[in-house]
Amino acid sequence: MMLRTHFVVQLSPELEGKEVTLAGWVHNLRDLGGKKFILLRDKSGIGQIVVDKNSPSFEITKSLSLESVIQVKGRVRADKRAPRGVEVASEEIKVLSYAKAPLPLDVADKVKADIEVRLKERLLDLRRQEMQAVIKIQSSAVKVFRETLYKNDFLEVFTPKIIATGTEGGAQLFPVLYFGKEAFLAQSPQLYKELLAGAVERVFEVAPAWRAEESDTPYHLAEFVSMDVEMAFADYNDVMKIVEEIVVNVLDYVAKNHQVELEILNHRLPSVIRPIKRVTYSEAIEILKSQGIQIKFGDDIGTPESRVLNKVLEQDLYFITDWPAAARPFYTKRREDNPELSESFDLVYRWLELVSGSSRNNTRDVLERELSSRGLNPKSFEFFLKWFDYGMPPHAGFGMGLQRFMLMLTGQQSVKEVSLFPRDKKRLVP
Repeated sequence: MMLRTHFVVQLSPELEGKEVTLAGWVHNLRDLGGKKFILLRDKSGIGQIVVDKNSPSFEITKSLSLESVIQVKGRVRADKRAPRGVEVASEEIKVLSYAKAPLPLDVADKVKADIEVRLKERLLDLRRQEMQAVIKIQSSAVKVFRETLYKNDFLEVFTPKIIATGTEGGAQLFPVLYFGKEAFLAQSPQLYKELLAGAVERVFEVAPAWRAEESDTPYHLAEFVSMDVEMAFADYNDVMKIVEEIVVNVLDYVAKNHQVELEILNHRLPSVIRPIKRVTYSEAIEILKSQGIQIKFGDDIGTPESRVLNKVLEQDLYFITDWPAAARPFYTKRREDNPELSESFDLVYRWLELVSGSSRNNTRDVLERELSSRGLNPKSFEFFLKWFDYGMPPHAGFGMGLQRFMLMLTGQQSVKEVSLFPRDKKRLVP
């Protein structure tokens, strides 16, 4: 017998009387005396199996436990009371794998579990409908991210994840032993993607990155997925347009293709008014001052301040541009008309930073000066700087954290929830 002829979602009343073979997990069991009902879950959804007491498989149902893996052969039967108006009358059930009982976590979600229990019992948690919805939306988000960039003539690249020095001066680095030498896990592909923009002009990467993050907040991870873009012959205005195109395309795709998942998550996607509103850092500081916030030029705009901005601006998404140059990494270009400011931006969702980007410095002397002004030794970055002796075009780019982006798309409250197997200060397994 074939392991499967149909997924649950492919069943319909039009298949009345047709023999099908399903396979999946026992999501729920109901005993009505003369009949047993099995809710069978596969990757597409949940379907209903009915087992009559005269069926050869009736005896097998007595030993079934929740989350056991089964294969069901039977005939489709229309029934308006069943999910999607159809059920399968079982003729044969084969148990492929028994699950221990009781389960350490309720996959059917009748008993809610807190985040620590969910992460400890992660595989069971990932079987919950809510997490299945998150995983499907995440897959689509990455797909549309890639497709949008391919459409704009970008090339996907893969940069080293074991590096010789820190991207931004060595903060929050994970050291590793590399053939007797000290090396580090990459915080981002920043320096390599800049070099690649000097070779093939337009590049992007979707890959893991690591930060030895001491903060234990809903928005920080030690390992995350970084979605990075770099383009030559461009400035920060050009890449903000790319950011906007990506975000709008992803939101449109999810709205059109994931209504079921959004309903499961009880989430409404944010509305986007194009072009996305831009507020300079200086304007943001003045807005915050007008709201009684004690803040001055040069201060960071953190989550509390961003909550106030979000309320005043009445926008789900907005750019904050032209940040103080001293607050940005050494590769960020200063504005020519006001060197105290930089050609940089953050894209903020309500009060959460999703994207950070800028125009980049493209001459060696400026890079060396910026490194020295931050107390960094240019010699430590020679592997990067040397290539600026051989013609590096003006370029710009950005980085987007996938997990933070997913909070906007799913309405979840923590990046740990949208990471399949999250890594943070206290979690290394599962």
